[in-house]
Amino acid sequence: MTIPLGLTRVSRMFRRTLLTTLALGSAALAAPATLTLKHDEGAATVPLNPTRIVALDEEALGWIYALGVSSRLVGVGSAMLGPGDLTADGKIKPERIRGTFLARGELSGATFVGNWTQPNLETILKLKPDLIVRATWAGNGNYPQLSRIAPTVGYSEQGSGYWKKGLRDLARVFGKQEQAEKLIKQVADTNRAGARALQAAGVFRKYPKAVVVSPFKGGGTYLYTKTRLIDDVRALGFKDGLKGDANVLGVGGVISDEALLSLSKDTLVIVFPPGGQYNGAQDFLQSAVGQRLKGQTVVYTQEANSPWAGPLVSLRDSPALTKLILEKVK
Repeated sequence: MTIPLGLTRVSRMFRRTLLTTLALGSAALAAPATLTLKHDEGAATVPLNPTRIVALDEEALGWIYALGVSSRLVGVGSAMLGPGDLTADGKIKPERIRGTFLARGELSGATFVGNWTQPNLETILKLKPDLIVRATWAGNGNYPQLSRIAPTVGYSEQGSGYWKKGLRDLARVFGKQEQAEKLIKQVADTNRAGARALQAAGVFRKYPKAVVVSPFKGGGTYLYTKTRLIDDVRALGFKDGLKGDANVLGVGGVISDEALLSLSKDTLVIVFPPGGQYNGAQDFLQSAVGQRLKGQTVVYTQEANSPWAGPLVSLRDSPALTKLILEKVK
């Protein structure tokens, strides 16, 4: 029996289509549904495109916001929020969000899970997250407990690259690598533009050096040597006005009044107060040291509830600080 030529061609086409379909199906089955991230607390295997995220602090929240996936947040923690900031069902009150960094993303579906250093593990468990993200430091607790609830990743301010590493890792999880790289480049471009403006205005002839100090209410004044605004200050073109220890979270340490009083007149003092109830800027400015340094001081205040660092932070802080300094040296 002779098979018609047309039928033979159809059979071949069918076989090719079938084989292609099977190959694509096998590839889909073989494609990984998880990703292992090496972070500052170890390694965690996380699901790709998680849909139920807990951000334990503003630092982690900033990366989630930057990647545009805040609608997936089911829980959020903070050291600056308390019971009076919450609704009866544990959400953050809208009026507490408005006008702050918290308004940069979507928090209507997120339940408050407590202080970032002592989160409410029972609340987090009930939220059934598939990813937990947090800032961390040496000796920080609860990582084993959190990891039993969901894959948990932690990033330390003293770690290499800090926010860039956290952002890039999460970008891989959500398939947002291109967006992350654009943000990182945008931060670098913004700092370069600020440096050119400061140079053109002759700022570095008057203040070639700078320090970033943060007065905590009742808790001393800290000199930041890494991450907290100082990285952007250096990128703007300033040299370090003081050398200091980084014995507090790897980002700075308490600076004495004597050390501050020894600052030369060509060092710009950037007072960078912490947020909320920790803000001791006014006490510092009214102190003998603050009055002595008044002529070479600017006060830069972040948005309420802002992270210390991150792409969205730098994109606000760098141009705002540049403007403040330009006004200082008019």
